[in-house]
Amino acid sequence: MVNVIIILILVVVLIFAVKSSIKHFKGEGGCCGGGSGTVKTKKPKKKKLDGPVVGKRIIEISGMHCQNCVNSVTRALNGIDGVSAKVSLHGNRAEVSLDRMVDENELKRAVEEAGFRVTDIKAG
Repeated sequence: MVNVIIILILVVVLIFAVKSSIKHFKGEGGCCGGGSGTVKTKKPKKKKLDGPVVGKRIIEISGMHCQNCVNSVTRALNGIDGVSAKVSLHGNRAEVSLDRMVDENELKRAVEEAGFRVTDIKAG
């Protein structure tokens, strides 16, 4: 009898875990910011560059699942002097404008320190 109860509890927990994982990967549930339901986060302000744009990069990123992920990557990239980023969840990429030369390793490090993986960086 005890075994049956334990198995039922495990089945119920497994069902909730699978449902939550499906929502997570569809970008519908709580993600990275915790909590349940839609994550309501303050969108980062658009950063203006101090000088004219001298270069652009497209950064392909994996691991983003929700708007909070996008906000984290945007804040990480915009925290670098001379960088203004526009990050797309559906494209899994960041379009970066530069007003000075910035080492691609610095861009990659910022994204990875935010908890995501850079799969490619190319000139934009």
